[in-house]
Amino acid sequence: MRKYWLLKSEPDVWSIDQQKKAGIKGAVWDGVRNYQAANNLKKMNLGDLCFFYHSNIGKEIVGVVKVIKTSFVDKTDSKNRFVAVQVRFVKKLKVPISLEKIKKNKKISHLPLIKQSRLSVMPIDYKSWKIISNMGKI
Repeated sequence: MRKYWLLKSEPDVWSIDQQKKAGIKGAVWDGVRNYQAANNLKKMNLGDLCFFYHSNIGKEIVGVVKVIKTSFVDKTDSKNRFVAVQVRFVKKLKVPISLEKIKKNKKISHLPLIKQSRLSVMPIDYKSWKIISNMGKI
């Protein structure tokens, strides 16, 4: 059964445009050093969809990526405690969805994006996925 996620990245470090340029091979989503976020990476399955969120600069959902390789040891972690996944670009949102707009929608006010703003990898329930998809005109 497909699950849904939100992945945060600072656009000056890794942007949706860089993700798109990575092409069919996708890119490794690494560097996660929070245990809760890492546990979320471990729960991802092939084909799961993820909103791509630009954090710090922009603070908005800008696209969708798909998990193409499940969790494996993160090569950027010298102690081999953390994992990474590989994701492929799916689409860019026609209308980016700002954090401000998400906060104003009472139907999705329960999301970790609002409740745990520093968490970089978080689950999104299907109902919220559909609401956000509609907001982004997907």
